[in-house]
Amino acid sequence: MAMAAAALFHHISKSQNYSSLSKITRNFSFLSTQFNTKPFSHPFQVRSVATPAEAVAGFDEMVSGTQRKYYLLGGKGGVGKTSCAASLAVKFANHGHPTIVVSTDPAHSLSDSFDQDLAGGTLVPVQGLDSPLYALEINPDKAREEFRTAGQKHSGSGVRDLMDSMGLGMLAEQLGELKLDELLDTPPPGLDEAIAISKVMQFLESQEYSMFTRIVLDTAPTGHTLRLLSLPDFMDASIGKMMKLKKKIASATSAIKSVFGKQETQLGLDASDKLEQLRESMAKVRELFHDSETTEFVIVTIPTVMAVKESSRLCASLKKENVPVQRLIVNQVLPKSASDCNFCAMKRKDQTRALDMIRNDRELASLTLIQAPLVDVEIRSVPALKFMGDLVWR
Repeated sequence: MAMAAAALFHHISKSQNYSSLSKITRNFSFLSTQFNTKPFSHPFQVRSVATPAEAVAGFDEMVSGTQRKYYLLGGKGGVGKTSCAASLAVKFANHGHPTIVVSTDPAHSLSDSFDQDLAGGTLVPVQGLDSPLYALEINPDKAREEFRTAGQKHSGSGVRDLMDSMGLGMLAEQLGELKLDELLDTPPPGLDEAIAISKVMQFLESQEYSMFTRIVLDTAPTGHTLRLLSLPDFMDASIGKMMKLKKKIASATSAIKSVFGKQETQLGLDASDKLEQLRESMAKVRELFHDSETTEFVIVTIPTVMAVKESSRLCASLKKENVPVQRLIVNQVLPKSASDCNFCAMKRKDQTRALDMIRNDRELASLTLIQAPLVDVEIRSVPALKFMGDLVWR
């Protein structure tokens, strides 16, 4: 550790002021107390890092506000969204905000970031922190199964056959034309993320979790996010059709009871009620996305031309859907250096071109640009996330 610290201090003393050096010294003092603390199995050591002198994230404003509590981080796959989200959650918690961090990415990267199993589908307290921080990874397979089960109960062939035998064949044909089996058996894209967000909102409505004042969501890659934005409207229209059918079916309830019995009928009603609750949850998700007072979407990217172009399209889509977006994190930025190898020089040249693209991009230029430095270790475990948070969220 001493050698790593010495190398870091030598680098910083050449590129930053004594205030930054003092800050890093405090970081290492904190880290040294964490090295032998469970559940972290490996010490966190940084040998080389540099902080680009770019616009700060405005964390003081983020931490002092009382209304804005939801922060969604999204972008291209592999740009470090999870590390940025987890580090923000750790920093919020360390600054007095009881915080929940949720991942809707099926890759389960949040567990890897915290070096802790968070894949159980329930809120888990993060170890290694004195402040309240809970984490949750949504299980996409479980979400799909719940949706599929509700669909099977609601549109079973038994009910259709019964209606046909009762002379309600026209109604049965309407059921077939709507292809409810196909809709319910194959959940629409974005449902995982929507269920994750609705679950968090349900948590917050309960007295047990009313204490949490910051919610950080690590979303799946860009394509999922774009589908998520359009999902509430899709679900509202689709489930709306089902609810109309439910009213028609209700007119034959007495006849169904006489053949199927009360228990079977209740199964169908419970299933449709569950779908109605899902539609209501989607409406709340839509309101959350569009509420600039309580929500902010933070785009995360890396300094490559392809990533910047994708981020620009994401930003345009967010603005079109009236989703509030103010900040852009550019991750993995190479530090400046007086001497470089040919590879580093070419890499830095490419990154400079990508950063210039951002500053001149019609969609991205208006966002606060935050440069996150490239470090020579994996950002994994609470000490590492705290270190990253102090570099990025300033």
